[in-house]
Amino acid sequence: MSSFPSKIRAPLGALVVLAFASLGASAQEPSPAALNYASQIVAETGMSQSLDQVVATMAIELEHTVTATRPELREPLHATLMAIGPEFLKTEQGLLADEARFLALRMTEQELKETAAFFGSAAGKKYLVAQPAAVSDLAEAVRAWRGKLSTDILDRAREEMKKKGYEF
Repeated sequence: MSSFPSKIRAPLGALVVLAFASLGASAQEPSPAALNYASQIVAETGMSQSLDQVVATMAIELEHTVTATRPELREPLHATLMAIGPEFLKTEQGLLADEARFLALRMTEQELKETAAFFGSAAGKKYLVAQPAAVSDLAEAVRAWRGKLSTDILDRAREEMKKKGYEF
């Protein structure tokens, strides 16, 4: 199917799609220029790769489901899924256009222009490269924090419950 530039960008991009898709439409349609800027933002932020992952994941899930009971179909099914994959990747274009429209409905044309310029700039490109690593670092920090927090909450709850005559 498709390779992905980052294990982090794709899940984040998918969340962005879901967030925009869950919001209602505005009464006024965006201008063609606003849609163009929004499309640039969608392209620069790697949304296509995020959607590629959805198609690839669904194909892998189907392959695992079918071959769990029909292992003899593994090779021909894999070849079939690889052959038809591009057909489903093409269906992303409508969703990418929808995402651009959703974004354009929530930002002014000027804001979209400035945002597109940022992501097209050297600083914006560096941000897009740095962001997945920063998110990964944050995820590790959150895991450590959660571990400590879990222990600290348990200790404090025990301490307070002991003051009330309860132990656990």
